[in-house]
Amino acid sequence: MKIRTLLVLLGAAAALAACNTSSPRPMPVAATPAQTGVEGSWSDPNGIISTFQAGTFTTRTTDSNQLLASGTYVNTSPSLVEINMTSLVRKTQSKVNCALVSQNQLNCTSDAGSQFTLARRM
Repeated sequence: MKIRTLLVLLGAAAALAACNTSSPRPMPVAATPAQTGVEGSWSDPNGIISTFQAGTFTTRTTDSNQLLASGTYVNTSPSLVEINMTSLVRKTQSKVNCALVSQNQLNCTSDAGSQFTLARRM
């Protein structure tokens, strides 16, 4: 065998040995970032759904999706929210202050003094 042929065969063998024949690595899956602030959907213990979206607040029933209350909200700090809402059922306006005690719990107090808790819907 000629030296040149031997060198070509050795080079080809080295190139093949360098190839990785194992299965391809799976692509990493991006983790869903934890939600911050109050944006999104929340529910109370009775199943009423409240939604905070771009400064607008709504509360609806889960069975018929009937609008119960609507209004606006502002973040007064990273963990405090002030809601100005109108009850369509009672035809009254009220102010509600809520504290974001965790990413999944919002403790609220109305201007009449009633307290309630909302849990983030996943």
